[in-house]
Amino acid sequence: MMDSAAAPAAPSPVPVTPARFREGAGRLCLDFIRTLRYRDTAEQTEELADPEDLAAWVRQFGADPDQAVPLPETEQVKDARAVREAVYTLVTSAMSGRQVGSAAREQLNRAAAAPVPVPRLGASGTVAWAAEAPVTATLSLVARDALDLATSPALLARIRPCASPTCGALFLDHSRPGTRRWCSMDTCGNRAKKAGLKART
Repeated sequence: MMDSAAAPAAPSPVPVTPARFREGAGRLCLDFIRTLRYRDTAEQTEELADPEDLAAWVRQFGADPDQAVPLPETEQVKDARAVREAVYTLVTSAMSGRQVGSAAREQLNRAAAAPVPVPRLGASGTVAWAAEAPVTATLSLVARDALDLATSPALLARIRPCASPTCGALFLDHSRPGTRRWCSMDTCGNRAKKAGLKART
């Protein structure tokens, strides 16, 4: 019989660092919209408050999370927030069948015109994505994604507002029946279930 004392110890689990920004909206531009957390509620919170915040978002959502992201200028942060609000205006206008205003259109066209990250084949045979200006390139990806989403009727019909009255997020419903209600079952959905259970008991 094998001596249990001689058995190698199981490796300790590697702690998982939680994502700083919310993910899972189904499209990059919708995840970017959510950086204004709890939109249009009393708890509305700006998650892109300074250059460090914007750099962190680009590292989390950019094409190559291992690429160094230079700290953006303050004006870039203001521009990023302007792009975000233009995305929100475009998407919500398209959802309701309205034309987007010229200011939002010009903001998005300007952002989308910037170069996006490009693929580079490394010596190991793997592909990495890189950009000379990671912040500008990632905002270009966001703007291009928004333009594509807003001009795709089938996808527009699948955009939902989270059913939580305090959330304010939009998400793309990929479920087969198209009846998803929450931006995330782990947050808003779970809170709603707990509130419903408490009310019934």
